[in-house]
Amino acid sequence: MKKPLIVITGPTASGKTDLAIEYAQKNNCEIVNADSMQIYKYMDVGTAKPSQKEQMGIPHYLISIIEPTQQYSVAQYSAAAHKYIEYIHSRGKTPLLVGGTGLYIDSVVKNISYSPAGVDEKYRELLRQTANEKGNEYLYNLLKQIDPHSAEKIHLSDVKRIIRALEIFHVTGETATEQKRKSLLDGPLYDATIYAIDTDRAELYNRINNRVEDMFNRGLVQEVIRLYKMGVNEKMTSMQGIGYKETMQYIKGLATLEETKTSIARNTRRYAKRQLTWFRKNDNIIWIRRQTKW
Repeated sequence: MKKPLIVITGPTASGKTDLAIEYAQKNNCEIVNADSMQIYKYMDVGTAKPSQKEQMGIPHYLISIIEPTQQYSVAQYSAAAHKYIEYIHSRGKTPLLVGGTGLYIDSVVKNISYSPAGVDEKYRELLRQTANEKGNEYLYNLLKQIDPHSAEKIHLSDVKRIIRALEIFHVTGETATEQKRKSLLDGPLYDATIYAIDTDRAELYNRINNRVEDMFNRGLVQEVIRLYKMGVNEKMTSMQGIGYKETMQYIKGLATLEETKTSIARNTRRYAKRQLTWFRKNDNIIWIRRQTKW
């Protein structure tokens, strides 16, 4: 009999943290983070990372675990998440996976087995330069020729994932689609129940706008300046997160404060749309309202 795993997900700013804390308090749960930005140390404001007070005494795992200068793959995340899920089970509690990074959630729920695809930083940089010179669409069309199935699932603006899919083929000679097919052969480890927060578009956009204002009130600019002084630059994966790259432009004098806020809100709305598209492809998701009472 498979052990239980509860998942609470949804688009950014939909209220996952509050709902998860309430669920954990009532159901003897401990929380495993499934947000790819909250894994970084010193990046608290821009990632909406729950503070110690907001965690309400519920243990949280995989939050603030790596330096902003470090790389962290989905394979590394999956291995760590499985370890903490087993640890939570061993203590007679129920693991609660919480976050909006679809790749992280799928890696755990579907028990995806990652083969060592390797990294070629020179090839990666070449693709980045190509994207800058010829545009995202050029790389996207390359991927469509090599791995059309992966291309269908990646948005044109998601350069990071386009580059990774091309890199996998370059390094291994296998497409990401073929690797994923092989990775699913073992089947799921857990009896997973997945809840996703369904929010009216107008309400979600209002929450996003309020979050952007709150981030600046809580010191996002100062946080980005501290990161820059620590040697974290805009080429690093951590600084590709929404809120950080735009604020860096403001710090450099390339945008006004209002332009920066507008850009962050717009990019967050676009990200929320991509998240919802990802989640709606999963027929196993149970859609709930933010006001749901457990």
